[in-house]
Amino acid sequence: MPVSSQHIRNVLRDTRIADHPGQQALQGLPADLVSAWFKLPLREAAVLVPLMNRPDGLTVLLTRRTDNVRDHAGQISFPGGSREADDVTLESTALRESQEEIGLKADAVTVIGYLDAHPVITGFAVLPVVGMVESPPKLVAHPGEVADIFEVPLSVLLQPGNGKVHTRVRNGVGLPTHEYVYNDWRIWGATAQILNTLLTKIS
Repeated sequence: MPVSSQHIRNVLRDTRIADHPGQQALQGLPADLVSAWFKLPLREAAVLVPLMNRPDGLTVLLTRRTDNVRDHAGQISFPGGSREADDVTLESTALRESQEEIGLKADAVTVIGYLDAHPVITGFAVLPVVGMVESPPKLVAHPGEVADIFEVPLSVLLQPGNGKVHTRVRNGVGLPTHEYVYNDWRIWGATAQILNTLLTKIS
């Protein structure tokens, strides 16, 4: 049976933004892994995880960054970025960046909850903000930041055996990383980690 939007809302209903996302992102990680893989201190950032309500079911919206952006060039990502001084909360960051990057306005998004902050090896603590988009509008990619916008059916991501886990090694310390493949899209890195967290919670 497909996962419903109401089920996801129920799962995330009581989630909150941590007071210290940087600490939350590193919580429980071994000290040798942190020192080998992460640039400290982690800077606060946020992404929107947009769940699009399509006639055939929910999809997850993703983007491919252009090859000339400063961070994560060419990678598959959620819309988002670093927290700026004018952002009241990290939720504000995620919504602002989504409008800037793909033209998804805040009033089209219903925020239904949050995932724990994730550490990114480029030096960020990324808060995933999960939003439901009931009537998906036409989106426009920012030409300087986003090369492609695409959607993956949630039902496909939830199929058993879809995700794979690899281990990257640096200075003798292994870092488990997730990967999902959909058509010609390879989703890996922090984006796949966030996806795995969401899928684990709602499955």
